[in-house]
Amino acid sequence: MALLYAVLGIIAVLQVFPLIWLLFFSLKDNQEVFNLSPFALPTDPKWENYAKVWTEGNISRYFFNSVWYTVAAVVLTVLLASLVTFALTRMNWKLKKPVLGLFMVGIMIPIHSTLIPLFQMFMKANLTDHPLSIILTYTAFNLPLTIMILLGFYQTLPREVEEAAVMDGCSVNRIFFQIILPMTASVIATTVIINMIYNWNEFVFVNTFISSDSLKTLTVGIQNFIGQYTTDWGAIGATLMISILPILIVFFILSNRIVEGMTAGSVKG
Repeated sequence: MALLYAVLGIIAVLQVFPLIWLLFFSLKDNQEVFNLSPFALPTDPKWENYAKVWTEGNISRYFFNSVWYTVAAVVLTVLLASLVTFALTRMNWKLKKPVLGLFMVGIMIPIHSTLIPLFQMFMKANLTDHPLSIILTYTAFNLPLTIMILLGFYQTLPREVEEAAVMDGCSVNRIFFQIILPMTASVIATTVIINMIYNWNEFVFVNTFISSDSLKTLTVGIQNFIGQYTTDWGAIGATLMISILPILIVFFILSNRIVEGMTAGSVKG
């Protein structure tokens, strides 16, 4: 048992080490980045790198955009996926299996192979350089995986609770919002963090559909510190550190729920 804990401790340190390295990297200037060892501590920590990227680098705007796009897409994806899963597992209708198959086909489509068709569609709809183009794209591509995760959990939910609610005169809408959604909180937490990680780190769609600097996200805005002749590596490190923090915070808050959601649907009964 002691050996197991030792191995797990080493693995944990290895997992945390890149974050510590990135923190040190963000506190160096270009001279220290190239002259010191990659693992060396900064001789004079440059905390001003964070102030610089937040004010001069317009990172505050990019950060807000990333939060806005991510939250809107996650809420829309999880809500729509929950409604679809509820209809697939709790209602009887003829096209149930073909509809499920259609959603599952979405998992097999290479995401970035749709760039040109999506760009043409958004151009015709006057949605290029508009937040909706990003939110709708994130929602569409995350729906199949989210539905697949929810399906296993929904199939384990006892139908007796819903039957009792129907006997008490509860409508379908009330059953979904007041009974089913609270019961699926753990698996929803899992889908939220999975969707958030993808949306927060996504680059290609934002870089393709968004041209205005005021609408860009952190992943695209970081390019401002890469010039033709010089690159501010400390500022890039500070931006990366800022971009990682929200994901870490959400993960720590939802960590217990995530474990429950990943294991709850694996065993029936």
